[in-house]
Amino acid sequence: MTTIKDIAKEAGVSVTTVSRALNGYSDVNETTRKKILKVAKQLNYSPNTLARSLVMNKSKTIGLLVSGLNRASSKDNFTFEVLSGVNQAVSDTDYDLVLFSTTSTKQREKTYSQLCKERRVDGVIIQGIRTDDPYLKEVVESDIPCVLIDIPIQSDRVSFVTTDNVIGAQKAVTHLLELGHRRIAMINGHEFAFVSQERLEGYKIALSQAGIEYDPSLVINGDFDEDKAEEVAGLLLKEHQDVTSIFCASDLMALGVLKQIQRFGKKVPEDLSLIGYDDIILSSYVTPPLSTVSQNKFKLGYEAAKLLIKDLEDSQESKKVILKTELKIRGTTAQPRDNKL
Repeated sequence: MTTIKDIAKEAGVSVTTVSRALNGYSDVNETTRKKILKVAKQLNYSPNTLARSLVMNKSKTIGLLVSGLNRASSKDNFTFEVLSGVNQAVSDTDYDLVLFSTTSTKQREKTYSQLCKERRVDGVIIQGIRTDDPYLKEVVESDIPCVLIDIPIQSDRVSFVTTDNVIGAQKAVTHLLELGHRRIAMINGHEFAFVSQERLEGYKIALSQAGIEYDPSLVINGDFDEDKAEEVAGLLLKEHQDVTSIFCASDLMALGVLKQIQRFGKKVPEDLSLIGYDDIILSSYVTPPLSTVSQNKFKLGYEAAKLLIKDLEDSQESKKVILKTELKIRGTTAQPRDNKL
């Protein structure tokens, strides 16, 4: 197996110069660096990454930590698209990516810092964590560089990437208002998600701009779960028969609500309009296709990785990235019956 001694001998330089050139130090002459790299390639040199990480105190590895990853969460494809974005950004660099998940049981056994040290990561991207998660406080206080997805918190070593959830929700509700709906219900996620708080705020703003008073009885939580949303939609439709449209804070919940509406013997959008949020793959394949607010999940991951790597390379100040959303009008929204010409 080729060693840096072999490269040094072939290139006619010292072992120290080879080591510094291969590890990217700036004090190596550029001509010499190119010569060393050429020789290393000719000799099929493969660096000992573990040894290099011990010398440089860097593993050149970042982690994607996902909370609550399970079989049910695979249906909306959200995590996979985020992972794809992270992987694409990382593949353009000399960093490696590891995926690891956490649960409440694991968190009682290991601290956030222990988990990161065991995986030998230089920094972490965190997706799916709740605001009441014990790891969140550790993340903010840790000196390990981190980028949060959909949690707008910043500190010296913490940045975040999210979409403009307030404006996204406004777009959805404004679309329903423009169609003539006035009794608009909302199936939200849960109180421990920043996106739930922000999408509720967007819902309220849109109603206020239309001169409609906010009615808290028309908002109910579905925990971002298809079955739960189906259940609570049944209660909502029984108690508020004058509702003409429903805005769901996720497409997955909207799929559950769609089933419940049909169970009530009603048609979408003839009897009830329905709009979701996320634009997951399934949303365009259901019947009728789901109107929704599209957010770029791939770009969430891509921008998070870019932000983290830049932080690791440049020790930049904490930054944030807020992505835009797009309203996609499909087949589940229309004018209410009494407004149709």
